[in-house]
Amino acid sequence: MRKLINLSVLVIAVVTLGCVSCSDSSNNIVTPSTGNISEGNDPNFKIVANSDAGLTNFNRKVIVFGIDIYAAKKVEDAKLLHAANLMAQYLDNNEDGIIDNKLVVDKMIENKAFLFLWKSQSDMPSSPPSGRLGQDLGNDETVPVWHTNGHTGRYDAAIEEVWHIITHAGYAKAYPTIFGENAGTSLSNAMDIARGGNFTTIPSSYPASAWYSYNDATCTYDCQATEYIYWAMSSILGAQANRLSEISQEWKLNTKAKVETTDTAVYALLINPTYKFPTILPDGTYKR
Repeated sequence: MRKLINLSVLVIAVVTLGCVSCSDSSNNIVTPSTGNISEGNDPNFKIVANSDAGLTNFNRKVIVFGIDIYAAKKVEDAKLLHAANLMAQYLDNNEDGIIDNKLVVDKMIENKAFLFLWKSQSDMPSSPPSGRLGQDLGNDETVPVWHTNGHTGRYDAAIEEVWHIITHAGYAKAYPTIFGENAGTSLSNAMDIARGGNFTTIPSSYPASAWYSYNDATCTYDCQATEYIYWAMSSILGAQANRLSEISQEWKLNTKAKVETTDTAVYALLINPTYKFPTILPDGTYKR
């Protein structure tokens, strides 16, 4: 699990979003009518040629509710379209064609949020322009079949990375005192309970009572918060139910019931209807 890319340090270009990459007045998905590379077999999304300044390593993209999802040349179309479907299902969880939380998406667009899929390390931008908030996703760690084989086998990392950009560029910006990734917010206060203390750096060992014990030394406090809301939300949605043996060194509450009974603070936040979080785990087949 990688840290979120903060575009003030390592991120992608400042690109003005025109009408071909934004949603219409009803928030329905809009795609450009020209520049198609491959429409694939997806009824909702078109893959279009990318010519955005500073993104020369990415030859195409899909636009979901105004959010750009880029792909490097060797990334499979199916993986790009899978990420697009997951993004749409997270943002329009009841799949009625209307964004569930417009404020969150507005903040993502305001912060020029994007996701980019890469095949090899050489795809990573060497000196990207600043000004956007982004998240990377590896082609080989994107596993669409995970959703159709009973959620067993190699985990689909797209479930995590797509969610990261939504919370980091969306929820954290829309509700900074609640879901902000800095100390003192409702989210980080809950995280401090889950970790057994307020740790600004990774401790040598976590208290025995901790159920969240992420130990990547490069993951700063804000990064820890991003990972925390992912673990909690994905467990509530059922993504971690079969994975306890794989994840217990970082997260012990792998089911909704465990989150509800143990991490009562974060559970209350994530089921609060005010924030319109998803209630159904995306399966990569958006059916608007």
